[in-house]
This record gives sequence, structure tokens and C-alpha cells, in this order.
Amino acid sequence: MESKDGTVGTTGTASAHIDTFARDRLPPPDQWPELRFDLPELRYPDRLNCAVELLDRTVERFGPGRPVFRTSTGDPWSYGTLRRHVDRIAHVLTCELGVVPGNRVLLRGPTTPWLAACWLAVLKAGAVAVTVLAQQRPHELATMCGIARVTHALCDIRSVDDLVKAEVPGLRITTYGGDAPDDLLRRSAPEEPYPAVATAADDVALIAFTSGTTGRPKGCMHLHRDVLAIADTFSRHVLRPHADDVFAGSPPLGFTFGLGGLVVFPMRAGASALLLEQAGPGQLLPALAEHRVSVLFTAPTAYRAMLSDLDAHDTGSLRRCVSAGENLPAATWQSWYERTGLRIINGIGATELLHIFISAADEEIRPGTTGVPVPGWHARVVDGSGAPVPDGEPGLLAVKGPVGCRYLADPRQREYVRDGWNITGDTYIREPDGYFRYVARADDMIISAGYNIAGPEVEEALLRHPDVMEAAVVGRPDEARGQVVVAYAVLRPGTPRDADALRAFVKAELAPYKCPREIVFLDALPRTATGKLQRFRLRTDGAKGTDGTERPEGTDGTDARDTASLSTGDGSGLSTGDRPG
Repeated sequence: MESKDGTVGTTGTASAHIDTFARDRLPPPDQWPELRFDLPELRYPDRLNCAVELLDRTVERFGPGRPVFRTSTGDPWSYGTLRRHVDRIAHVLTCELGVVPGNRVLLRGPTTPWLAACWLAVLKAGAVAVTVLAQQRPHELATMCGIARVTHALCDIRSVDDLVKAEVPGLRITTYGGDAPDDLLRRSAPEEPYPAVATAADDVALIAFTSGTTGRPKGCMHLHRDVLAIADTFSRHVLRPHADDVFAGSPPLGFTFGLGGLVVFPMRAGASALLLEQAGPGQLLPALAEHRVSVLFTAPTAYRAMLSDLDAHDTGSLRRCVSAGENLPAATWQSWYERTGLRIINGIGATELLHIFISAADEEIRPGTTGVPVPGWHARVVDGSGAPVPDGEPGLLAVKGPVGCRYLADPRQREYVRDGWNITGDTYIREPDGYFRYVARADDMIISAGYNIAGPEVEEALLRHPDVMEAAVVGRPDEARGQVVVAYAVLRPGTPRDADALRAFVKAELAPYKCPREIVFLDALPRTATGKLQRFRLRTDGAKGTDGTERPEGTDGTDARDTASLSTGDGSGLSTGDRPG
């Protein structure tokens, strides 16, 4: 199917997009990273619709009766039920709402089967899915809609208020899950299969936004073949799911970690997923036993938080645990292994690259390292000029594979892609045996009195203290030293807040110059809706008390005074924004 303007993609296949906005705003070819399709399973046909591959082809392989989505209430959806819903929504999109291939359709709502069905329907109709977090506020939504020129939105009725308040010009909002006659699920549509748009493999399928920890969010454009590539690399070769697996996890579908782990990976394998609207540690643990979950996706913080309640819950169904979103401390890995006998599969991914590209499983896992390049991916550590650094020395992580960074009309493309490599912004060390060890985000390195100090290393030392539940370490500007190390700690309930004792513990673990000069106790660390630690908020707001005044330092340059929380003033804590991956 050719577009009206005859646009031809990089495969030489005519684009199916009639609205060519996304394709027209891909970076110029000389700014793309080198793409590698080394594995046979990555050599996709020129015509490819990823929704068809995930849904229709899976029905052909396993039949329509297999469960695909489970919830905390109600009967599971089968693949056949999902296909009927997806086809019906796709008919409404094209026949009732006027969506044409290439239009950007925003998707917003809690993690439910209906949100997943809308995502698949948008792709089947040849449009571009823009899935955002239900927690994002009007100004954030307006910014993303403006960048992506979103024309339509499908929104859970419970999440529509902020989208309406965003006042996006020309945006047509259609709600689902309500009682109105024009609700998406109440509109009339043909009860017949939807003939999926024959998209090109390199037509844009989705735009995923980095949350913009600093500055304007970046729209990351991913193609139909990219969606399958993450399943055919990490999931197929590292996770190795079974068709009878039940997936579950905390990341929402607006976060690519969740989109892969809760939709793409299970559907590619013919498995099912438990979709929880509330998926914190308190909800995950009972759900594991009730639904016999076998594959779990969540962040390091959640694994650590669940440790204290493990004895009260049955985790015997689990066989795979995946951690990403932030660095997995070795202490957390070891504690989980000792309590459950399960080796957490650590991984690093990025919104720019869609999912995990360095990892290891089973006996190949080495606690304290991220792992090795996932089959189909290549990685190295480079210096600021892009030249490889020797093993054992820190540098910037550079990767390439079947998926690459393609920002939507953003000059920062030149910063992320250099000499054909994706530069993730992480400082890593490649060990002589080929394993990659995380040091810090490049902007999380603390330089104090000439010493380079990796914040995560200090955090791991703090977490080895039995009373420390969570820890975050940042650098604070200091006139004499350039920066000083400041630690934020969350203790077990009822534990005395003794900064001197905790500092003494760290001094026994690390060289003195790495020890925090200030320790602040919090009730909770600032995190994103997806569970990522927001160090940037500690840097910008953490040096102030709750009354906004600067804390005086003690005579030794430390301050052991307690701070109950870093509050925005509404009791919600510091929130929104996260780093990719």
C-alpha cells in the first residue's frame, strides 16, 4: 500500500502512511545510528504490522482460546476476545473518528486490557501510538501533544480531566469505560475482522517520550520492526519465556519497560500477563500467589521493599525476575536470592532503544554487574571523543543493534548518536571477561577535591547497613571542594536516625574521601511514577529544608538533622520526570 505522496522508506518499500508527519521528522540518514540485524530472526519482511504479528499470528499459532490478559477482578481475556475488541476499536478509529495511517493517537489510562487493546488497534490501523503516563499533568501532556502533533486521543474516562485541561488545539478526545453514548466501547462498528494496514517495516509505530528530567522531553520514534526486535533479542534469548508463563510487573504501559514486559513479550510468546492498575510492592506480592505469576518485571526498589514481607506470601510460582529502570545493587540481588532462590535478571535499557540491551540470566549472572550485550546487540565503553577505553577503565557506554535512537525533530540527536553508536549517558566499565559494570549516570559522577566518586557505589555501601531501606547519593556544590557527597537515607520503621553511626559504618566500607559529608533522613525518596529515583530533584531541592531555607552545616561540614520529607507542599512528595531506561 503506497502513501499518496509515494514516500519510500529505508527498506525501499513504500510507506503506508498517508499522514507523513512522523516519517518527515525522522533524523536525516547521516544522523542515524548504525543498525545491526545479525540474527536471522531480525531479518523481517519489508511489509510488517507489529500488531498483526503479536495478535493475529499468535492466534494462528496457539488458537483463540488461550488467555492473554488477566486482571485482579473478572475473567481473563482470551486472544480471541482481544482480537475482537482490537478489530472493533480499529473500525471505530477509521470509520467513526477519521484516523488515517500516520496520524498520532495519544493513549492514556491505568494499566488495563482496554488500554492494551487500544494500543494494538492504533497500530493495526497504521496510526502512530503515543502512550503517556496516567500521572502526567496538563502542561506535560500539552507539551508532548505539541511536539508529536497529536490529532486524536483515546483516554480512560477516569484519566480524562487533565487531558481536557491541557487544552490541546484540534485534539479529538474519545473516552472509554464510561456511560456516554459516544464512548469508544459503545460506538457502533462492524462486527467483522479489521483488515490491518500493510505498514512498512520501517514505518513509525510509536513515539515514546523521555520524561524530561531536565529540559524539553524528547520524542523517541520506533518502527514496527523495532517492536518485534526487542522481543526477538532480550525476551527470546535472555528471558526465554514459555507459552504458559504469566507475566506481571509494576511499570505502566506508558513506560517502554512495561510495554515490553507486559504486552510485547508475553504476546510474542503466546503467554499471558496480569495487568494491575495498582502495582506497588503491597499489591504485587499477594498477586503473585493468587494468579500464579511466573515472570515478574519491576524496579530494584520494589524488590528491596518486598523482602520484608516475603514470608507472608507464596512466591513459589515465580521462575523469572527482571530488574531495570535503575541500577540493581548487589546487596539487593543477594538478599533476594537468599530469600527466594531466584536470580534477578538485571538489565539496562533506554527509551531511545526501546528496551533492554545488556543483561544476563541464570548461571551467567554476576551480581554487581549488568551483564553482557544481549544477542543481536553490541556494546563498548568509549571516552569523550568516541575512542574505546581499555578494559577496567570507566567511560561512556556505547551500543548498537537492531533498534536505534531517532528523536522526533530534535537537535539532541547529534548528542545521543555519535559515529554510528548510541551514547546512553551512562558511565560503565567493561571487565576483561566482557561483563559490563555500571558506575553511574554520566551526570551522576561527583568530583570532590579532585576525586571522582560514583554515587551508586556510596549508595550500595549504605544499603549494606541492615537498617537502611533506601539510599540516594548526590553531589552538592561546595566552594572549597567543588562538590561534596550528600546522602539521603530511608530507614526501617522505628530505627533511630543516627547520622554519626551510619557515617561510621560507611567509613568502614569505603575510602574516606567517598564517605558522605552530610546524611539526611527522609520518609521516602523522590521517585517517578515508574519507580525511578529522581536524583536531580535531590540536587535542586535537597539542600533546602521543608521551609525552603538552607540547612546550616555543623563544624565538621556535616548535618545530621532529620528531614521528614522533601515536599512539594501538597503532601505528594517530589514527583514526575524520569530518565530513560
